[in-house]
Amino acid sequence: MDVQNACNALMGGEFSIAALDKVVSAAYNPIDPNRALANKTLMQLQEAPELWTKADAIIEQATNPQSRFFGMQVLDDVIKTKWKILPSEQKDGIKNYVVGKIINMCQDEAIIIRERVLVGKLNLTLVEILKHEWPHNWPSFISDLVGSSKTSEVLCENNMQILKLLSEEVFDFSKDQMITEKVKRMKESLNGEFTQIYQLCDFVLSNSQLPSLLKVTLQTLQRFLTWIPLGFIFQTTLIDVLVHKFFPVQTFRNDALDCLTEIGSLSGLDPQYDPLFRKLLAEFLMRLADIFSPETDLQPAYDNGSEDDRIFIQKLAMFLSGFFKAHLLVMEVPESHQTLITGMFYLVRVSSVKDVEIFRICLEAWYMLAEGLYKSEFSSHNNSGSIGGNVLNLNGHSSFGGQQGNSRKFLYSPVLNGVRQVMIASMAKPEEVLIVEDENGDIVRETAKDLDVIAQYNTMRDTLVYLTHLSCEDTESIMLAKLTEQVDGSGWSWNNLNTLCWAIGSISGAMTEEEEKRFLVTVIKDLLGLCEQKRGKDNKAVVASNIMYVVGQYPRFLRAHWKFLKTVVNKLFEFMHELHPGVQDMACDTFLKIASKCKRKFVTLQSDESVPFVCDLVDNLPSIISDLESHQVQAFYEAVGIMLSDTGVSNTINREGLLAKLMELPNQLWRTNMERASNDVNSLVDPNTIKELTKVLKTNNRVCMATGPLFTHQLKVFFVDMLNVYKVYSERISAEVAMQGAIATKMSLVRTLRSAKKEVLRLLNVFIDKSGPPEAEPLAVAQGFIPPVLDPILGDYKRNIADARDPEVLKLFTTVVIKLKNHVLQDVPRIMEAVFEVTLDMITKNFEDFPEHRIRFFEFLRAINKHCFPALFNIPPEHQKLVVHSVVWAMKHTERNISDTGLDVLHELLLNVGGTPSVAQPFYQQYLLGLIQDVFAVMTDRLHKSGFKMHATLLRHMFHLVQMNQVTLPLFDPATQPPGTTNPAFLRSHISNLLITSFPNLTRSQVSKFVEGMFDLQMDLPTFKLHLRDFLIELKEFSTEDNSALYSEEQERAAREREQALKAERSAIPGIIKPSEIIDEDL
Repeated sequence: MDVQNACNALMGGEFSIAALDKVVSAAYNPIDPNRALANKTLMQLQEAPELWTKADAIIEQATNPQSRFFGMQVLDDVIKTKWKILPSEQKDGIKNYVVGKIINMCQDEAIIIRERVLVGKLNLTLVEILKHEWPHNWPSFISDLVGSSKTSEVLCENNMQILKLLSEEVFDFSKDQMITEKVKRMKESLNGEFTQIYQLCDFVLSNSQLPSLLKVTLQTLQRFLTWIPLGFIFQTTLIDVLVHKFFPVQTFRNDALDCLTEIGSLSGLDPQYDPLFRKLLAEFLMRLADIFSPETDLQPAYDNGSEDDRIFIQKLAMFLSGFFKAHLLVMEVPESHQTLITGMFYLVRVSSVKDVEIFRICLEAWYMLAEGLYKSEFSSHNNSGSIGGNVLNLNGHSSFGGQQGNSRKFLYSPVLNGVRQVMIASMAKPEEVLIVEDENGDIVRETAKDLDVIAQYNTMRDTLVYLTHLSCEDTESIMLAKLTEQVDGSGWSWNNLNTLCWAIGSISGAMTEEEEKRFLVTVIKDLLGLCEQKRGKDNKAVVASNIMYVVGQYPRFLRAHWKFLKTVVNKLFEFMHELHPGVQDMACDTFLKIASKCKRKFVTLQSDESVPFVCDLVDNLPSIISDLESHQVQAFYEAVGIMLSDTGVSNTINREGLLAKLMELPNQLWRTNMERASNDVNSLVDPNTIKELTKVLKTNNRVCMATGPLFTHQLKVFFVDMLNVYKVYSERISAEVAMQGAIATKMSLVRTLRSAKKEVLRLLNVFIDKSGPPEAEPLAVAQGFIPPVLDPILGDYKRNIADARDPEVLKLFTTVVIKLKNHVLQDVPRIMEAVFEVTLDMITKNFEDFPEHRIRFFEFLRAINKHCFPALFNIPPEHQKLVVHSVVWAMKHTERNISDTGLDVLHELLLNVGGTPSVAQPFYQQYLLGLIQDVFAVMTDRLHKSGFKMHATLLRHMFHLVQMNQVTLPLFDPATQPPGTTNPAFLRSHISNLLITSFPNLTRSQVSKFVEGMFDLQMDLPTFKLHLRDFLIELKEFSTEDNSALYSEEQERAAREREQALKAERSAIPGIIKPSEIIDEDL
């Protein structure tokens, strides 16, 4: 029978095992011409409702192993998807078949070895059945399993695998697959019957000589150790058996160590167990000493040993790290000091192994130790009242008097030197370093950030800062010794220099100023000397990157030592001519960082200088930036702009003149292109010209961001030309769209033109955002810069097709309204007329298109409502109606940031309306009832639970307005209501009817009680929220859901408070906050 006939037979209802074997063979043969047909046949066959009844025949009679697995898959599918609807006799038939098949295959060790994969699949199938049947329909399962295990070692070994899988299913993988009540019952059953399981494990471990059985028993036991009653661990011989019988034997060592790790990591136990943990560690270390001593260098063993040896070292790291994290204080009693220190020495040895995963495991313990020691020292200093000029005085320069002998620091001092050595030698790469060694051993520019490495660096940095506080001298001594080895060549390597310099940079702020000065003078001199000494492009790049990283981390030192600062900056200028990838980027980044932290030094006349440094810098600027790429040039200009932004009293430079000189090169390039355009306007749309102008705009943008109001003088130079360029580019885009349709926006030329337009918009946005006295007063900006902008930008936005409208326009006018406020009040109607309707039309067709326009539009609306509210009632009534409808649409949006913005806008709108009597009553009459209904709709749709706080705020505000008779015009049609109906009475009736209609499960008394509470003026906001929340949870639609989002306000507030407390705590520790994150009040 060929494959096609076999497929036809199977699909025609003539099922045979031989045909199935044929089809499966074709499906798994990559070169069979009928493979696609065979796969299609198997997929259709799997969907046949009665195929599972043939699963046993397939498993028993198929000759192709893949056919048997197909049969197992069919059986698995019916157990997972149809088990509950199968008759009891069919369930029993499947159960008996699977159990019988497992037992039969386990009678012969040769079969088990040959069919190990199939047996493993059968075990998984049995566990699937157990998830449905045990314990309620199969209460004797554990007893049956334990009883059968004692009949055969081969069967016992497989039964252990089943127990291991069952424990994993119940305790590790059950969360998303079984309901909570079912998981709870299974856990209780395992707990209740664990005595039998433990006795089986104990019997095997005591009597068996079969290595494979012993290994799987240890693995099974490890799965149970996290949750079994403690008596099985501490009131039996289990720990002794693990430590003294199995750990010393290499075959079982790793599995025994897994068990001991689970035991050693148990935490939060009663103090009565403390002596047992002390005994566990002491006996474990005694056995470990038979394998290697605390002085052994593990690197050769790790490099040259077997896979099991490497796994052992990793598991040892997990045991020691987990044990110390759980029981460090327990081990600090005098009689256990030696055991504790020995264990720590072992952890230092393990930490020294060059393996990232092993080090990260150990790092957790070292971080906890360093932080704990630091905090206990801080506490003892506070208690002894010894804090002086140095906040924590932990650098070892003063004694603790009588407390010195009791200090935890001195208990661990023999170990801490080794920890510092390991931390410095293994320091992770900081985010600021852009130069890395690739897999080929070449020095290259980093192309992507490794988030794991950044997280590791942050933890290591904190750890090293704590260790430095505990002994500044030891940290300094280690670092300088390692630096000497780099300078004299005895320890030179890229990695050694990198880790050392990263470590040096990481402890910035952890020393006193005097210590920092002494330390850094040596470090910087040695590094500069090393740069001169080393030959070779890559060597120089490595040294350069390390110099730049270190100096960038110590702004306090540079501010205090002008000559060093000047030397460093001049060195950075040298590095800007170094063509090695990454060096120039890092030089510009470091220069920018130093400029922002030391700007006043550059604009102040220093001793032995004829002019402030910035003057020379601007004079020599063309030669300094001659080898830089455009993005690097922009960073350089921003750095100089930051210097010019300084307005301190010691700053006597002509800031306006220096800004003009700084911008000579970009202004000259701009003028050249404008002169060419005056003869031929089409030259402006040449791709090269567009790119040149875009670069000039980007440079201006960076300078504007840095200089702030001072930039007014520069903007005046090319403001009119810039708007003309914008107009030309807009017209060209419109022409292309008219000629080619919407597809034109995807064309290269149009995309380039739009990129240039966006740079214009960004520059104007930054300028207005940064504007302020004295050079850019709001009134002057509103009168001088805004009117010329309106026509070219707003007209273009309104006329263009949707795909060609830039969201940056909305962002620009949002900034205009926020910064210039009532100075642009008369311009707001014109702005709204241009952007409002066309944007609303773009974003209300669905919830997905134009996502950036959406958020920018509602930010714009919020800005007008907040800062130019009167303008909203100077627009046509139909536009006023659109404003309200757009706010309602926003709060119904499924994107949280848009719905939250909509709620905020509505709240601010209501507050503003309430404060403006001339518009309040007509507004309430037209919109208030609809708004109440809309807020209710959003609150009860189950999609917007995160907005609950604002829903409550809005409803309380609107209901109380009505109850306090602040709404004087009727909210209803008087012709449809009885005479004398008041707004409060109407609203009560209207809302009650609305709720009863919408939620039929509510009784009239429930609704009446709820509605009365809504009108209760005595309710403050927290009480009102509680009233609303209780009502929502009563609703059938909410009762079965996760309603934690209704409490998100409280959760977010608690998270903020925790974050603020942590930030305050960290801020009190010198050096913990990175220099780049510290806000310097006075530079």
